Amino acid sequence: MKPKLKVCGINDAAFAAEAARCGVDYLGLIFAAKSPRRVTLSEAKKIRGSALVRGADCSAAMGGPKFVGVFVDTPVDVIVRMAESVPLDVVQLHGPYTDEDIDRLRRICRTPLEVWRLLGETPGAEDAVLLDGRDGARTGGTGRRADWSLVPQLKQRGFKVVLAGGLSAENILEASMSGADILDVNSSLETSPGVKSTVLLARLVNSLSTQLAK
Repeated sequence: MKPKLKVCGINDAAFAAEAARCGVDYLGLIFAAKSPRRVTLSEAKKIRGSALVRGADCSAAMGGPKFVGVFVDTPVDVIVRMAESVPLDVVQLHGPYTDEDIDRLRRICRTPLEVWRLLGETPGAEDAVLLDGRDGARTGGTGRRADWSLVPQLKQRGFKVVLAGGLSAENILEASMSGADILDVNSSLETSPGVKSTVLLARLVNSLSTQLAK
């Protein structure tokens, strides 16, 4: 089955609209303070509005792409307020979040949410497990390749898997054969940190769709 495609680190409304037009399934909005791709709440709302208008008839998702909010060590109450305000379809958690945190997040949020969590020692309550590359203490946005051999193990245990870390037009076909449900692309689509290129996006999308069609 063809995996879905997520582009993370979206901070530009025009790029988001083009990604929606290209049929990208998920657009990631990073709210981590230290990220060069960080967006504010008002920027996130503008990006969502632009993408949904442009991509309503083009995305694989009904009504346009789904939006993923990426949070690092953010209190659950803050995540809920932002998820309701944007609104978000998915929250992606990086940090020491417990199953109890995830259950509470779902319980108090007034809008339906899917929860993805960075792979830890004991995956459990999340809807999907995120595999990302590591660079020292950094476990996300590193551009380094994750351990793809973990994908079939997680799938056998019944987990939905999001594969991130060093994905590009050059290896996207190989990644699509890993068994992951969602492929998460970020830095390979940039000309500099935080600056996405529609040319690089088109190359990636064309590479994936052309090769899978063979």
